[in-house]
Amino acid sequence: MDNLIDMKTLLEGVDVFDMSLWLSGLLLILVVIGVRVAFAAAFIGFLGLCLFFMQKQGFDQGLVTAAKLVGQVPHSKTTSYALSLIPTFILIGYLAYYAGLTRYLFEAAKRWIGWTPGGMGVATVFATAGFAAVSGASVATSAVFARIAIPEMLKLGYDKRFAAGVVAAGGTLASLIPPSAILVIYAIIVEQSVGKLLLAGFLPGAVSAVIYAGLVMGLARLRPSLGPPVGGFTWKQRFQSLPGAAPILLVVLIIVLSISFGWATPTEAGALGAGVVLAMALWQGMRWRELKGALMEAAKLSVVIFAMIWGVLIYVRFLGFAKLPDHFADFIAGLPYSPYVVLMCILLVYVVLGMFMDAIGMLILTLPVTFPAVMALNGAVGGEAGALGMTTEECAIWFGIIVVKMAELCLITPPIGLNCFVVAGVAQDARMDISVQDVFRGASPFFVADVVTVIVLVAFPGIVLFLPNLL
Repeated sequence: MDNLIDMKTLLEGVDVFDMSLWLSGLLLILVVIGVRVAFAAAFIGFLGLCLFFMQKQGFDQGLVTAAKLVGQVPHSKTTSYALSLIPTFILIGYLAYYAGLTRYLFEAAKRWIGWTPGGMGVATVFATAGFAAVSGASVATSAVFARIAIPEMLKLGYDKRFAAGVVAAGGTLASLIPPSAILVIYAIIVEQSVGKLLLAGFLPGAVSAVIYAGLVMGLARLRPSLGPPVGGFTWKQRFQSLPGAAPILLVVLIIVLSISFGWATPTEAGALGAGVVLAMALWQGMRWRELKGALMEAAKLSVVIFAMIWGVLIYVRFLGFAKLPDHFADFIAGLPYSPYVVLMCILLVYVVLGMFMDAIGMLILTLPVTFPAVMALNGAVGGEAGALGMTTEECAIWFGIIVVKMAELCLITPPIGLNCFVVAGVAQDARMDISVQDVFRGASPFFVADVVTVIVLVAFPGIVLFLPNLL
C-alpha cells in the first residue's frame, strides 16, 4: 500500500541541521510557556526523529524506526548503574530531616557562630551547607530550613526579607556539595567519572558557603537592623551541641572516604549513607508514618528527575543524528576571541536561561550542545593541557562544577526561582507574613555572591581539581 503522505519526497532538500535549529527553538518556546521539560523534550525529540527518518525511509518506515528508538531510551537509561545514586542521595536528606538531625545541626551552628554580625543568618548558611552534605536536593534543603531557621530569625527581630533570602540562597548549596543529584546527572550525560565529580564539589561548595557567610556579615554590619548577633552561649553549651550534629559529619566521612580510598563505588557509598541515616533515624524514634513520608517524598522527586532524563535523552538522540553539537563545537572553536571571553558568553547564556527554566531541566537540555563546545574551546589533545590550562578530563570535571554553580543561580532568580517559591510556600503555610516578592528581594544580593564564586573558580581551577586529582 502506498504511503498516505510521501514524506520522503516532501522533505527532500530540507537540511537536517536547519531542522534541528528550528525544533530546538520550538522546544525553548514550549518550556518558556510552561510545558514540563520532560514532555516538551520528548515531544520535540520524537518529532525530530520522525522527520529525520521519514526523509530517509518514507512515512511508514520512518515512523516505525523513530518509535523504536524512542521506546528504547527509558529502559536503556533506567538500567544505568549510576542512576541508582539519585534515589539514595535524595533519601539521605529526607531521612535526616525526619530524624530531626537538621534541628541539631542548626542549634550547633547557632551556638558556635551566632555571635557574629547577622549571626543567625551565618549559622543558617553553614547549617544548610552541612545538611547539603547529606542531601541531594536543593529544594528539600530550602523547605527544611524555611521551617526551622526563619521562625527563629523572626523571633530575634531579623528582617523578614533578609531571613527568607538567606534560606533560599543557602538551599542552593545542595546542588554543589555532594551528595548532589545534579552532579550525578551531569556525569551521566557527559560520560565522566561520578566519583571524581562528587569529590570535586566539596571545596567549591565550601568556598561558596564562606562567600555567602561573608556577604551576610557584611550586610548585617552595614545595616545592623537586618539581623542582630546572638550571644550568651557558654563553651559548655557549645560543646553540648556537637553530639547531636555528629551523625551528619559521620555520614559525610563515610561517603567521602569510601569514594576517595576506593572502599566503595559512589552508588554503594550512597546506599551505605542512607542505611546509616536510617539507623540513626530509627534510634531517634522515627515511626512508620515518618518513614513512609520520607520514602514517598524521595520517590516522588526521583520520578520527576528520571522523567526529565528520559525526555531529554530522546531529544539528544535527535541532536546526535542532526549533528548539532558537532556544528556548534566547530563554531565555538573557530571564534577569533580569547577562550575565556567565549566561556563567559556561554555562562551568560546560562544566566538568561536560568530565569525561565529549572536547574536540572536547563542542564540536561543544554549540555549536549555546550559540553562539546567547551571541550573544543579547550582543545586539549591526549594528556596535554589545552587553551584553558587543563587536560580534557580535568576540563570536563571543572566545567561540571562551573555549570552546576550557574544552575544554582536559576534557583533564586525570577521569575522561576524554585527555591524562592518553596520558601514562600512554607512561610505562608506557617502563617508568616512573607511573600514570594519578599523572598526574591532578600535573595538578590546572593546573586552577586554567586557571580564572585564563579569568577574565583574560573580564575583558580585548582580549587575544583585538587580532590579529584588525589584519586
